[in-house]
Amino acid sequence: MNYLVISAHDYRSRRKAGVHFITAELAKRGPTKFFSCQYSKLSELKSDPRMSLDAFANQKAVHEDVECYLWKTAIHPFNMRKPVLQPLEALLFRLYVHNASPVLIEWIWWADVVVFESGIAPIFFELVKRLNPSARTVYLASDDLQTINVASYVKRTFDRIAPRMDALCLKSRFMLDGVPNSDNRYIVPHGFDFSVAEHADPSPYPEGRHAVAVGSMLFDSNFFVIASRLFPDITFHVIGSGKGKQEGYGPNVRVYDEMPHKTTLPYIKHATIGIAPYRAAGLPAYLSDTSLKLMQYDFFGLPAVCPHGIVGDYRSRFGYTPDDADSIAAAINAAVLAPRESFRTPLQWTEVVDRLLDPDRFEDTRIPRSHVVPSGRPADAQNVVP
Repeated sequence: MNYLVISAHDYRSRRKAGVHFITAELAKRGPTKFFSCQYSKLSELKSDPRMSLDAFANQKAVHEDVECYLWKTAIHPFNMRKPVLQPLEALLFRLYVHNASPVLIEWIWWADVVVFESGIAPIFFELVKRLNPSARTVYLASDDLQTINVASYVKRTFDRIAPRMDALCLKSRFMLDGVPNSDNRYIVPHGFDFSVAEHADPSPYPEGRHAVAVGSMLFDSNFFVIASRLFPDITFHVIGSGKGKQEGYGPNVRVYDEMPHKTTLPYIKHATIGIAPYRAAGLPAYLSDTSLKLMQYDFFGLPAVCPHGIVGDYRSRFGYTPDDADSIAAAINAAVLAPRESFRTPLQWTEVVDRLLDPDRFEDTRIPRSHVVPSGRPADAQNVVP
């Protein structure tokens, strides 16, 4: 089988997301290509992480057995936000598809399976069906479209074409309300690379108590302003937040630039507690199931501190209310005293890809009919998972 992944990530990026691990697994099964879109001179304004690959834009290149292409245009379509501008927004998106890269067209013809990652990728669905109607189409819901604030054109297009895809694969039960109610929806949770255990020694820390936070998504720097003052005996290690040391950080806060994924692992394994300092505003409930940092903390048996909204049903997580010093203190105190234990075993990436490619083979991917209630809202969480 030939596999094509369409995404606004780039497979060669230092920062790894789930789509990178899925692509690596696909490459073990057959020839795989990764097409990166929604990149232009405008990307400089948003500090797009693909800027480090700009010199390689519009060139085919093989990286770790995957053929990659970063499509750079003069401008790219984007969310114009204001309703009065929606006709212009729609025009730009239609032109973007109409003038699709010749490389994308070539790769669509070639593919047996096309994976569309959530974001802009679904706008190419009808192009795929026109050029290669026999290709299997899989939607990879890494994020809810409303949560990542996609353009209204993208959301309307997705709502229209989603029932026609072969599979809509959602990483969490909390994403169900964000996709059309159709029979092609499946739950395929985030996977995990169990080999991380081989790269997590030795400890980078001196004696003492250490808390670690990894990543930049919805990063709340004020957490460390408060926590470093409340716990001067804990050293807080902030890795890859995308921000330098902020005003108000105590002397016990260490700030690190973004690191390769493997380099972060010893910091996680040997910490006393892990922290997921997400901002409360707009925090999606599905992060309780999809946050890679929280999954890593759990894998290494690390008690985790995170906002109440994403504690979920994990006994190893301790919730707090952002900006509430008493709440933050209580969560950290509870985490420090908690035993080191893993709460649940995630799927390996090979198991995730098995389910993406043929979800009907697996009982655990199915969504019970009880999920949908007359109002169209999700049923109680206890009724979501069989």
